[in-house]
Amino acid sequence: APGRAQLFSTVVDTFLEKLVTAGSYQRFANCYRCFYKLQPQLTRSIYDQFISQLQASIKEEIEEVKNEGNLEELFNSLDKIVEEAKDREEPAWRPSGIPEQDVRSALVPYLRKHRAHLRRALRHKEERNGRVAESVLMGRDSIAELQQLIQARQQAWQ
Repeated sequence: APGRAQLFSTVVDTFLEKLVTAGSYQRFANCYRCFYKLQPQLTRSIYDQFISQLQASIKEEIEEVKNEGNLEELFNSLDKIVEEAKDREEPAWRPSGIPEQDVRSALVPYLRKHRAHLRRALRHKEERNGRVAESVLMGRDSIAELQQLIQARQQAWQ
């Protein structure tokens, strides 16, 4: 697909073509009918010069606007932004004009993601704590068994 800069140039060229079509030689000759009747070749020559200078000055003016506004670079950066946005799944944020809603619409999804992350982390820690608690209980049982074994051997030795 053509970039915005190329599209802009195409639009300008189409505009110039339509401008020349709208300002046809026939209309020019009708406006200067008396002069056309006296010297049709000169009228045609004047028309051709007028149209070529008009096109040149319009193109020059548009180029100046493009250069001053840095439009070529802006069009390219806009194309790049659009291309990068194609891969996004969530829609772009747009302000509503009501600050409370804007803040809420921007923060709520972030806070929900953060809450989901915290819940996952909590569930992970609780599972880990459960495993550690089982290990501690097994360790206590083992210690209790060892103490009983020690007492039994101590009594047997005495």
